[in-house]
Amino acid sequence: MEYKDYYSLLGVSKTASADEIKKAYRKLAVKYHPDKNPNNKEAEEKFKQINEAYEVLGDAEKRKKYDTLGANWKQYEQSGFSGNPFGAQNNAGGANQHFHFEGDPSEFFSGGGSGFSDFFEAFFGGMGSGRKSKSRNPFSNAQYESQPSDLTGDVTITLQEAYTGTERIISTGTEKIKLNIKPGAYEGLQLKAKGKGMKNSSGKAGDLYINVHVQPNSVYTRKDNDLYMNLPVDVFTLLLGGKQEIITLGGKINITLPECSANGKTMRLKGKGMPVYNQPNTYGDLYVTLQAQIPASLSAKQKSLLKEAKDAA
Repeated sequence: MEYKDYYSLLGVSKTASADEIKKAYRKLAVKYHPDKNPNNKEAEEKFKQINEAYEVLGDAEKRKKYDTLGANWKQYEQSGFSGNPFGAQNNAGGANQHFHFEGDPSEFFSGGGSGFSDFFEAFFGGMGSGRKSKSRNPFSNAQYESQPSDLTGDVTITLQEAYTGTERIISTGTEKIKLNIKPGAYEGLQLKAKGKGMKNSSGKAGDLYINVHVQPNSVYTRKDNDLYMNLPVDVFTLLLGGKQEIITLGGKINITLPECSANGKTMRLKGKGMPVYNQPNTYGDLYVTLQAQIPASLSAKQKSLLKEAKDAA
């Protein structure tokens, strides 16, 4: 659906007064009136457009609604009203996550539409309010019925939540929907709740789409289903070998380092990465890069032993 700039149609600025809008409309209405332009389809279409523009801008309430949503139209134009008029709540009692557009959608679609363009009807045809939005177009015999609109929103989860799976409660204003996010969720995953979008004048509802975002983690880097991390290891363990504890997303594990493990060596821990989404009991791998930790100081005994080791090398 194409966005209509009613201010441009009337040739006025967005800060124009009601009187300025009325004068501009009267001037254009005279210029493009069908009586002055018989059999001129272009003039007839222009006359319809300026009447529609004045229907909105000449009415204080309609103008307010148009200005409120019109400023964010690019976010919603793909689906008629596919913005985010709802919020999300963390099921663990966290703070509410509010989406880009807040409020009751019916506040923006409660007027009795006059049946002009599809764009006009989307704003003022009663869409989302449960009332009929069919209206007689004064320029034709056709009737317009608004289409059901999809809603889209965003939910952000931690990498730990992506590993274990989690839930969110989505409030659309009229109902609360439990959103189950399965283990292995990834950045850009889109979840669909069929029939949970906005309703049209006949009560048919669009769908609800939720885009999942995963917060960056300070320890792990994720690539598809594999995880990468750096593991600080003291230089003595690298040289002599031994047990080393690792805290993974699935819990603590111990690995055994061989003697003379090189600084920067990467070890692959099979099946210790992320769960594969929608594939139960399937996991990626964890890649651990060893990072030597040089002690800040040495005791006299340590120095002596290291000197002996050096001399024996």
